[in-house]
Amino acid sequence: MQGLLNNKEETTSKNAGSVKCYQTLLFDVDDTLLDFTAAEDHAFRLLLQEQGVSYRDEWKQQYQELNKGLWKAFEEGKITRDEVVNTRFTLFFDTLGIKVDGVLLQQSYRDYLGEGNQLLDGAFDLIQRISNRFDLYIVTNGISKIQEKRLKSSGLYPFFKAVFVSEETGYQKPMKEFFDYCFERIPQINKETTLIIGDSLSADIQGGCNAGIDTCWFNPLKKKKELEVQPTYEIAKLEELLVLLDQEKQSNP
Repeated sequence: MQGLLNNKEETTSKNAGSVKCYQTLLFDVDDTLLDFTAAEDHAFRLLLQEQGVSYRDEWKQQYQELNKGLWKAFEEGKITRDEVVNTRFTLFFDTLGIKVDGVLLQQSYRDYLGEGNQLLDGAFDLIQRISNRFDLYIVTNGISKIQEKRLKSSGLYPFFKAVFVSEETGYQKPMKEFFDYCFERIPQINKETTLIIGDSLSADIQGGCNAGIDTCWFNPLKKKKELEVQPTYEIAKLEELLVLLDQEKQSNP
């Protein structure tokens, strides 16, 4: 498939030789397996309704930019997760001239967001097909109860051996410490045969590089790279991961 790009020979010298055979696959959740955009839209609309405010596209865009900036600061270690989730709605509704309790609204938002279990195209089929061939794990930044609820209601949860969420680990992607925490809890982990799959260059791909493992950038919108980090692979469709993994197996019979 044209969307599948192998950048191995452009990354590090350790990948320049024979193609390796993966055993452990680490999957991001939001906008990799589950449609976070749809979940966020659902929760945001209900939150506005709860406050008696009519929905407007520009308000959604405004909130997304504010929220993205806060989570980016969290990834960079500048603020805590609690600061992100407990202040974002206070800051957003301030722009509308409405005073709210950010902590209470966060609880409502968590409940609404937990209802968002819409799978991305091909996600369930992919995970179901590879679950017997590979050791699958979830690695995600976010809130444990929300992520686990969404994974369970989507039907994906039973396919994974463990779910690692930043809230519980005390660290977040792309921090090396986050991956160290995960690796300490994955039996017989071998970095040489571990691959992380995710949509975020700053969290997933940079995190994989920090952890010393191969990376697969899921880039369905074919965004241009804004960071210098180089993914091992790039795919535009989840089904292309099957092609990649089959190629790996064939190269290592």
